[in-house]
Amino acid sequence: MWNLQNIFGDVNSKDDPRSSTWVKYSGNKYQAWVTVVKYSAATLAKYGRKVPTFRLWYDAALVLELKRTFLMSYMRALEGDLEKGGDVEKTIPFWEFLDIEFDETTRLFRFVSYYIQHPSFPHLFSRLIESPAIHKVDDEIEGKAGRKIYKQDWKDRGEVEFEIGAKNVIYTLIDTKSKLIYIGEAADLVKRLMQPHSSIPNWDRFRYDVLPDALATFRVEVERMIIRDFAGLFRNKKGCNWHDCSGFNLANDKVDK
Repeated sequence: MWNLQNIFGDVNSKDDPRSSTWVKYSGNKYQAWVTVVKYSAATLAKYGRKVPTFRLWYDAALVLELKRTFLMSYMRALEGDLEKGGDVEKTIPFWEFLDIEFDETTRLFRFVSYYIQHPSFPHLFSRLIESPAIHKVDDEIEGKAGRKIYKQDWKDRGEVEFEIGAKNVIYTLIDTKSKLIYIGEAADLVKRLMQPHSSIPNWDRFRYDVLPDALATFRVEVERMIIRDFAGLFRNKKGCNWHDCSGFNLANDKVDK
């Protein structure tokens, strides 16, 4: 199919330059790779495969875009993995469809999404896809959980209460008008940011990183380290030697020398 055997027939690893290809999806191009699937002797004997089967690998950025597009399928897949048994498609029946084409002359795969099942609560689900809670579940299922830090982008102050799974965090606040920046730590981000910050009362944007559970007992030490690092980049209240990088001032009152 698509003449893949002639192009990738003896490519066994993504490290092989010949595996390199591209995927075009929603107007963007993503790095991808094609390799031959290696079957065990038992599998070959059972299914009698006589032609090679190929695996298409693609960049993590495309993985995220597909999760966003096929959000309901992604959530159902997580549910099926957590259930560990049974047919989740019968329990939660719906269909979504991704069309895949390949242009051998340009070594380009084209993905087109069809039959998208729109979530009942689209705004909630769109936040879930970005939340640390969902990333943790996904990583636990794939056996990747344990020491990973879940990083978040900048958000407006009004979005704080929607942060799902924001536990055991190091956070950053900025006041864009007064040019202030503040570093803090919290066991529960939402609860902490609902409280006043006298050092930066009018902050309007925030971001945070969720630390691994193993670092919970060292969260304050991590916070102190980052504050001291920032004191070398921003004017600070303790007079630490600093280099002006942005015109912002560090709002933290406690800075280790």
